Amino acid sequence: MSERTFSYGGQAVLEGVMMRGLRQATVAVRTPSGEIIFRHEPLNVERRRIWENLPFLRGILMLWDTLNLGVRALNFSASAALGEEEQPQSKGAVALTLIIALAFAFGLFFVVPLLIASLLERVGATPLMRDTAEGFIQLGIFIGYLTLIGRMPDIQRTFGYHGAEHKTINAYEAGAPLTVESVRSFTLLHPRCGTSFLLVVVVLSIPFFALFGGLPLGERLLSRIVLVPVIAAISYELLRLSAAHFHRGWVRRLVAPSLALQRLTTREPDDTMIAVAIAALIPVLAADGVVPAAFDASLAHGVARPPADAALA
Repeated sequence: MSERTFSYGGQAVLEGVMMRGLRQATVAVRTPSGEIIFRHEPLNVERRRIWENLPFLRGILMLWDTLNLGVRALNFSASAALGEEEQPQSKGAVALTLIIALAFAFGLFFVVPLLIASLLERVGATPLMRDTAEGFIQLGIFIGYLTLIGRMPDIQRTFGYHGAEHKTINAYEAGAPLTVESVRSFTLLHPRCGTSFLLVVVVLSIPFFALFGGLPLGERLLSRIVLVPVIAAISYELLRLSAAHFHRGWVRRLVAPSLALQRLTTREPDDTMIAVAIAALIPVLAADGVVPAAFDASLAHGVARPPADAALA
């Protein structure tokens, strides 16, 4: 895997953006004073390259790694957004946070639908009717959850940074200048978004779980625990495949629902948000030895000044 083929991406954090490359992840956060501050974290290149050659297993490994990195990025951004000094977290604390978060998500999106659908058996529902209802309940809870949290002012700002992250990556992949004016014109949607990944997991789980519809309730619950990682691994491969072939019309039509769902987790960013996203991406590219065709040098904090024809003042 070379820098040319590496798929850059990131995530929104509180008042900022985390961008990830092959060799480095950078979190850029705007403080209450308006200053952009950074946290740079070196990444294990060899481990990433080994994982890339492990189909299906790589999805689980990279998901855990991404969540781990995301928790650290959120911890930094929360402190920076409040103008406070970051309180370092131990590996154990980060792991515990992840386990609690994953347990909550599993309970909300998989256990609750299972228990609600199981109540239908008491009114004479067949296993097929129960499993179908469970799938619709899963989708309803997932979409309802995203819609509900999207009404919170702080989350709306975070979704704005999510939109800025997507626009910046889209601009980079299109070879456009990494300036606020250029990035602003790009779409909020991106085929590798985590929101799309979650939708694929939820949709794929419906036929997978139906295979175990004849089991008692306890065994069906156990099957969810076993199958969710498998479904996540398959979903990751499908997302990679669809992103690689996104230029094909039939692929774009196939993934249209997942792209539409991203409108629940993105908002049109203002220029200050776009500037933060650009500022997060430039150091990540520089760490990989990648120089964009043109970019705003004033946002390249901590990066050696590029040749005159590569930067825009």
